[in-house]
Parts: sequence; C-alpha cells; structure tokens
Amino acid sequence: MNRRNFITNTLATTAAMATSAEVLAQKSTKTILEVIVLATNWGFEGSVDALCAKVKKAGYDGLELWWPTKEADQKELFAALEKYQLKIAFLCGGSGSDFEKHFAQYKKAVNEALATKPLYINSHSGKDYFSFEQNAKIVEFTIDRMEATGIKVLHETHRGRMCYSAPITRSFLEKYTKMKLTLDISHWTNVHESMLGDQKENVELALKHAYNIHARIGHEEGPQVNDPRAPEWRYALDQHLEWWDKVIAFREAEGAKRITFLTEFGPPNYLQTLPFTNQPVANQWDINVHMLNLIKNRYTK
Repeated sequence: MNRRNFITNTLATTAAMATSAEVLAQKSTKTILEVIVLATNWGFEGSVDALCAKVKKAGYDGLELWWPTKEADQKELFAALEKYQLKIAFLCGGSGSDFEKHFAQYKKAVNEALATKPLYINSHSGKDYFSFEQNAKIVEFTIDRMEATGIKVLHETHRGRMCYSAPITRSFLEKYTKMKLTLDISHWTNVHESMLGDQKENVELALKHAYNIHARIGHEEGPQVNDPRAPEWRYALDQHLEWWDKVIAFREAEGAKRITFLTEFGPPNYLQTLPFTNQPVANQWDINVHMLNLIKNRYTK
C-alpha cells in the first residue's frame, strides 16, 4: 500500500470511528410510546410569548413551569400556548416550615392547576425535614386527586423535598403503591455522592414508579454536569440513559400511551461559572436543545 492510500484509509477509519461514537452516544432505543419533550422557562428572560415562540421553533412539544397564581399571568400563558399550539404541564409546591400552611398552599395550587387539565402535575412535595407522617398526608392527597381527575400528580425526586433520597423514597413507595414519580435522578447522584451502583433495588423501584423524566445529567459531586456533550461526562450520560431506557420499558410493559421528558439544565449558578467574571462555562439553551434532539433521536426517529 502506498503512502497516499495508507493516509486515505487511515482517515476513513478515523472518520468511521467518530461516526460510530456518535451512533453509540445516541443508541437506538425506539419506543411505541408517544414521546413528549417539554422545555423549561428556568433562566429565560423575556415575555411568555417570546418563550413560546423560541420553544416552538426549537422543536419542543410544550412547557413545564410553575403554576401561575395570578389570573393575569394565567391568561397570558394560555393565550401564548394556544397561539403556538404547545402543551403544558405544571409544577406545584408549598413553601415555609409550618406544615399546615405549607400543605394548604400546596393543595390550593394543585387543585387550581388540575382544573386546567394539564398533561400532568410535577410536585415539589413536602420538605426533607417534615416527618414521614406529615409528608404522607401529601402523598395521600395526590393519590386522591389522581383518582378523581385522571391526571397524574408526580412527586419529583428532588433535594430538599420529600423524595430527596433513594431509601426515603422507597419507604413511601412501599407504603403507597399508587404513588407516582417524576424521575430527576441527577439529585440522587449528588445526595448519595455516587452513581447509585450500591442502591440498585432502591433505584429499580423508583424507575418502576416514574412517569415523567427530568433530562438533566448529574454526577457524584453535583446535580448538573457542565456540558453533557463533553467526553469526560460520557459515563454519567450513559448511566442516565440506561435509567431512562428502563423507565420507558416499564411504561411499555404496563400499556402506557406516552412518556414525558423535561430538558432541565439550569442557568448560573446551577450552571458552573468562571471565578471573578461569573461567565457561564457553557450555553444553557444550547445544551437543553441538544438534550431535546438526543431524546427525539434515541426514542422516536
């Protein structure tokens, strides 16, 4: 083989390896479920109309955002959703350390949001310092609401909330078999300072109860890698994809019709920044659109 042919063949082999790496990064795991991918307004500065226009142009199916308590904000939101033909899911939660006030605030938000018939309610449920019995009242309320409305109220696996850790969440799931989750497992990799290899049973139970996925990639020391496209985070990306694949398999097995995702990489200071300048090390919007396309390519195309 002459030198020119050797170089040509070498370059072709290198290109093929690069292509194979891309294929592996977006491994085909097609699903019969309808895959709905929502955007967040977290970090967006601009009007609701501008947000909806940007979300629609990027190829999202809709939004997940906090339930707006003011009537004027609700009218503005629903007008924009209608204009751009976008779906909606709402986030509800309580605040404050007084449980009864917290619970009352939470119930009001959930009931108001459910009346608008969203895709689902994502619940920032309780607090990590409320007692098991107090947080259990929230679970019982959500099960009642789901049975009455047919709309899922999903408890997010979130730091600072009721489902902040894998074993605590398991204790609720074992008592309340009708309880359903939003899986944001990036929080747990942070809480447990691991990729959860030593808690397979706890994780498996959570996956079986997950109906919505927050598509952020966590690692052992934080809930958000700086850029999931970077090769140093490939191991974390692959682990999260494996978890998401299992959620979809469980939903297919039970005969579900759809699975929902939210691309939720956050802005600074959730997104790491450079010292002194506070310059973000990556572009939040670009990363979330990358995750949107990864999900669509992996599960639908």
